[in-house]
This record gives sequence, structure tokens and C-alpha cells, in this order.
Amino acid sequence: MTTYLLAGGGTAGHVNPLLAVADRIRDTEPDATVLVLGTAEGLEARLVPLRGYELLTVPRLPFPRRPSRAALGFPSALRGAVAGVRELLDRHDVDVVVGFGGYASAPAYVAAWRSHVPLVVHEANAKPGIANVLGSWFTRHVGVVHRSTRLRHGRQVGMPLRREIEQLDRRDSRQEAVAEFGLDPRKPTLLVTGGSSGARRLNETIARSATSVLGAGWQILHVTGQKSDLRSTDLADHHLLPYCDRMDLALSAADLVVSRAGSATVSELTALGLPSVLVPYPVGNGEQVHNATDVVAAGGAVLVADADFSPDWVRSTLVRLLQDRAGIADMAVRAGTVGVLDGTDRTVELVHEALRAGPARGAAHVRTRTADHTETTSTERTSTEQS
Repeated sequence: MTTYLLAGGGTAGHVNPLLAVADRIRDTEPDATVLVLGTAEGLEARLVPLRGYELLTVPRLPFPRRPSRAALGFPSALRGAVAGVRELLDRHDVDVVVGFGGYASAPAYVAAWRSHVPLVVHEANAKPGIANVLGSWFTRHVGVVHRSTRLRHGRQVGMPLRREIEQLDRRDSRQEAVAEFGLDPRKPTLLVTGGSSGARRLNETIARSATSVLGAGWQILHVTGQKSDLRSTDLADHHLLPYCDRMDLALSAADLVVSRAGSATVSELTALGLPSVLVPYPVGNGEQVHNATDVVAAGGAVLVADADFSPDWVRSTLVRLLQDRAGIADMAVRAGTVGVLDGTDRTVELVHEALRAGPARGAAHVRTRTADHTETTSTERTSTEQS
């Protein structure tokens, strides 16, 4: 029986792929034990127990980005967190650690390496996070979502997707989707979504330019988000939803999507072959621009800066795109060439590969454990020097 420790959390971008992998392991290996390492403050504190997994916690430990009093205490705090995780690895007899980034991952990576436990790193964003950059030095088993991601030992495995997206047949579900949202089956549908909380720029721009979209012969399915003040419209073909609990059907109804460029969103759109207009969130370290790179380069999406996504842009550029149905069909094919639909299975196979290979291996100190001792081999040194 194998014991897996899946580390990550903080945001949905870390938690959702972690849970997709956990569910697949539980489905295919009923005798396995799946534990999750996270923090008491992150999204995982609620979602992991709800999904039926035991949550082990470590202190929230942000990497210091500038000199401060917290930065001075970081090395000591990290050593304490690593010691705590090593104790958990020993107590639960963990066979492999799988990290998805976030606060819990960094101490898990160091602990796995020091305890000679096989290690896997999964990076969802095209621009790697600090924790996963660190983890990539301790293992050769590094999975990335985007082809353009630059991460040591990284190979593309794709995003572990939600089961309802992974198994979705958009063509077969189209009629159900049209009925679910009260859409006109004769008109193409523009899906606009900024996520569960919404995106103010997307909401305001589409609300102010909806007549131009409708005038192009399209209808709008607009998921405004629960925090949005946009609740009603006088336009019959502008369908507003504060929240959508059937995004699989919304994606089935869509012919073109306007959205932010979170890694999960981009992964779902490309896996399903959906053309899109991507408006990256302008706050943060620019990861959403990087997430859009591959599909934009392939011609499957149009990238527009948040500041440029205005009613004038909709009227001058988006409407022209909506009127080019052949061009949109070509974008759909191109988006599909970027997507990976079986990212969950690919990630689980990477984990099994790490289990077969044995203990975690760091590029700086490549080690292999024998029955009685740990030693460095010349073959591994050569491999490390060439990578």
C-alpha cells in the first residue's frame, strides 16, 4: 500500500490540481493512503476535508522578497517547518511527496530531499513560483502545464483538470446547455467570465458595449461573479449570472470566450479547443500574461491588456472578430493544438515514475540510497552536468 503526501494550497490554482490528482489516485488505487499538506489559513483548510482527505498543516511561511525583520527570521522558521514535515513523513511512512506550489510546498520539498523520499513537483503557471523553482533542484520529476515554462527538469504534463471538464463532450452537451441558460439555439454565444468573484474591467466593458456584440448577431452568457454589482439588464440576449455552478455547460454553450488568463482557465479552454480573448489580471508578477503565451502564439487566442479592454476596443476589434466565423473556427482548431486533456493521468504517471526511480534526487547533491547508506554515483553526476 502506497502513502502519498500531496503538498500545496493557498489559492484555487494550487488546490484544484492537487485535488484532481488526489481523486484520481483514490479512484485507481483504493488501497492507497492520500494525505494533504497545507496551511490552516488557505483554501485547502476548507476544501480538502470536504473532499474526504486528511489535512496536515504547517505554518504559513511566505518567502521574503525584500530585506525586513521577517526576512531575518525566515531561515530559522524554514528549518523548523522542514523538521516538522520530516517528522510527518516518518510518522505516516510516506512513500512519495507531490508538491503543487504554495506556502506548504517549500518545506515539503526540502524535507523530502533530506529524508530521501521520492519527490515530484508540478508547476501550473507558465512563470514558475519560488517554491517550485526551489523544488526543481531536488528532483528530476518536474511536471509543467505550459510548453513555454522554463523550469529545471520540467516536462509538459498539462493541468490536472476537473473530471467534468476532462470528460466533457461539448457537442453532445450543447442542447442541454442552451436549455440550462435559456439561450437561443440559432445564435452563437459569447461567454464572458472573470471567475467566481468576477472581474470588474470585464463586467463594466461588456455591460457598456453589449449592444455592439448583440448587433453582430451574437448572444452573451455573462458570469459576472458574486461580488459584482451588475445584476440586471434590459437586453434580452444578454444573460447575466452572478455565479455558475455548471461551468461545463457554459463552456459547451460557448463559441468564443472572454476571460482572465489564469492557468486553470487557459488550460480548460485549450483542452476543449475553445477560442478566446484573454485579458490578463494586471496585478501580481505578470504570470497571467505568460500563461497566455503558448495559445496566443498558436493563434488560438487574442491577448488584450486590461487597460486596453474598453468599449471602444470591443466595437473596433472584438465585433470584427465576431463577424469572422471562419476565423473563429480556425482559432478553435489552433487552441486545441495547445491543450492537454489528460493532464491528471500524465501527472499521476509522473508520480509513479518517481516511485519507481526511488529517492528524491537534487541537482546539487545527486544521491541514491542503498540498503545501508547514501552515496553519489558517477553516472548521476554526468547526467546532472549535462542537464
